[in-house]
Amino acid sequence: MINGKTIAVVVPAYNEETQIGLVIESMPDFVDRIVIVNDCSKDKTAEVVKTYFGKLNKASIPEVEKVKKNLYNRADLILEELNKKELEYFAPSEVITSEKDEKIVLINLLKNSGVGGAIARGYKWAKDNLIDCTAVMAGDGQMDPDELESICLPVIEENIDYVKGNRLSHKSAAFLIPKKRFIGNSILSILTKVASGYWSVSDTQTGYTAISLKALQAIKLYKIYPRYGMPNDMLVKLNIACCTLKEVPIKPIYNVGEQSKMKVRKIVLPIIWLLKKSFFQRIWNRYLIRDFHPLFILYHFAFILLGISIPYGAKIIAVAIQGLTVNPLTAIAFMFSFISGFQSLLFAMWMDIQNNDKLNKS
Repeated sequence: MINGKTIAVVVPAYNEETQIGLVIESMPDFVDRIVIVNDCSKDKTAEVVKTYFGKLNKASIPEVEKVKKNLYNRADLILEELNKKELEYFAPSEVITSEKDEKIVLINLLKNSGVGGAIARGYKWAKDNLIDCTAVMAGDGQMDPDELESICLPVIEENIDYVKGNRLSHKSAAFLIPKKRFIGNSILSILTKVASGYWSVSDTQTGYTAISLKALQAIKLYKIYPRYGMPNDMLVKLNIACCTLKEVPIKPIYNVGEQSKMKVRKIVLPIIWLLKKSFFQRIWNRYLIRDFHPLFILYHFAFILLGISIPYGAKIIAVAIQGLTVNPLTAIAFMFSFISGFQSLLFAMWMDIQNNDKLNKS
């Protein structure tokens, strides 16, 4: 615990039999539960985890009390029932722990769900057990356990909903992070700013995070993107729920024995497509369904006008290549639609930045 608040760490693990022991052994003492989600590994990850049962200091967490029925709490009873049924939307799993105060909780997924799906299942356990602060650390040892406290403290002391580590702010980032990943991360971070509404976020791809119980209860965990686009999708969902965000500097860590399972070329395009869909999902939910804002109209007006300008622009280019004179009406139509659309886009983005500034606590 930290300041009387319970702390859990979700560790997604897939074929990490050589690294998972390092993660467990280096976990700080203030962590109350290490929730290891074994994503249907083909190696001995689960067996290695079980060897640590009973070897760590015991840590008790308050028991979750059931809602007692009375005349005024039917709404609470319904929410309790819905929360139980929510587990049906996750992949089948088995929860294993040696005894009540055992520090390690092993969740074996019986169907491979991807890193996002594994984290979501760990989040579900933390939410059901009313954990105050839930962090995520990779199962390959790529995250420094000494930095865990700095990740969790904003949630505990400042009531921040979601904290992300920021590797790009570290002076060694350009030297330690592989160039392909550094460039890919930077591009995805820019696109995620637009899609998520967290315009000040820098390192969107890091998985070293901490989240509050309130934030876990504000989003549908089973709808979290199951693959490597999970950090990006998470930001969109949190923004729709109006959750606060803070980034803290962390070190980039590589070559500690881990074997990367991420293929940059294969994941960038799917994440870009995810961000495109997520952007419109955020705009419709935040600025029309939940609370109307003029930027909803400005964004769509901009896209319509810019779309109209494309065929005019293509026609102007084709005529210019042929050495012919451009029809003045075509030129005027292009200039009007493009300039008006671009201005609308800039105004919408400016309003979006201003409206989301209160959520950024970095």
